[in-house]
Amino acid sequence: MALKIITPPVVEPVSLAEVKLHLRLDSTDLADNLTTEQTIAPGSHVIAAAYSLEGSSVEVIGYLVVAILEAGNCSAGTVTAKLQHRDDTADIWEDVTSGTFAIVTSATDYATQELAYIGGKRYLRAVTTIAISSCEFGISFILGTPTTAEDTLLEALITVAREYCENYQNRVYITQTWELILDMWPCGDIIEIPKPPLQSVTSIKHKDTAGVESTWAATNYIVDPDSFVGRVALAYGCAWPTTTLYPIAGIRIRFVAGYGITADSVPVRVKQAMLLLIGHLYEYREAGVERALQEIPFGVKALLGLDRVVPI
Repeated sequence: MALKIITPPVVEPVSLAEVKLHLRLDSTDLADNLTTEQTIAPGSHVIAAAYSLEGSSVEVIGYLVVAILEAGNCSAGTVTAKLQHRDDTADIWEDVTSGTFAIVTSATDYATQELAYIGGKRYLRAVTTIAISSCEFGISFILGTPTTAEDTLLEALITVAREYCENYQNRVYITQTWELILDMWPCGDIIEIPKPPLQSVTSIKHKDTAGVESTWAATNYIVDPDSFVGRVALAYGCAWPTTTLYPIAGIRIRFVAGYGITADSVPVRVKQAMLLLIGHLYEYREAGVERALQEIPFGVKALLGLDRVVPI
C-alpha cells in the first residue's frame, strides 16, 4: 500500500497573522504599525437593495485586520452590512464566515461595531443593504502591520507544524486530494481509506497486465465518509473486478479528504497544537540549543491525541 498526494491544501489551518499574534511579534511603534483604509466612505447613503452598495476593495494580505462600522442617524432606515473577500481580482467575491455586522436600526444607530478578519485572502471589502430610508454610516479597515523580517521562516514553520500534526494524527486538515495505491483487492468487502476525514471518492481505477487502466463504475461500491476512518464497501451483489492486475500498484483509489476548504473548518485544538509547536520551533530553532534536542512539547501530543488515528 502507498499514498500519493495529488492536490495539496490551498491554505494553512493557521495564518501568518495568527502565528505572529501567538508569538507576540509586533511593531513597537503604534503610529507606524496601524493604518486605516475606507471601504465605504462615511456619509448619508441612499436606499440600496440586496447588498448593492459595494465598498472599495482593500488589499489586506499580511495584515492584522479589524473592520469598523460607524453608524450615524438611521432613525427611519436599516443597514445590513457584511464582509466579502477574494484572492485575485478575477475571482468572484465570497462572503466572509462570521463576517456580518449586526443590523443597524434606530435603536442601534450612533454606535460603532467591530469585526476581526482572519480569512487570509488578499482583498477585502464591505457590501451593504439599506432599507426604507437613507442612513448615515461608514465602514473602514484598521490594518496592523506586524514585523516582516522573519515571515519566510514563520511561513515555513507553519507548513512544518501542519505536516507534523497531520502525520502524527494520520489525518489531513484542509481539503486535499490523495491516491491510495494497492497491489491487490482485499479479501473482504471493505477497503479502509486512510487520511480521514474522508469527503468523497473521486474514482477507483485498476490496471491489467498490459498496463491498460480502467475506471470501475461507481455503482459497484458504496462510500462511507462518516466512520472514524472512511471506507469503501462493495455494493449489494457486486464483487471486486476479476481482471488479472498489473504486478505492482495495479489499483488506484483517488479520494478527497479534510475538514473543509477554509481554516475555520479545522478543530480549534488542532490549531492550538500547531501554535504550540510553532512556538517551540521558533524559540529553539538551532540544533545546538539544548532544548531543541528535547521531545516535542507534551501539550502538542495531548491535544492531537484526542482524535489520533492509531496505526495498526
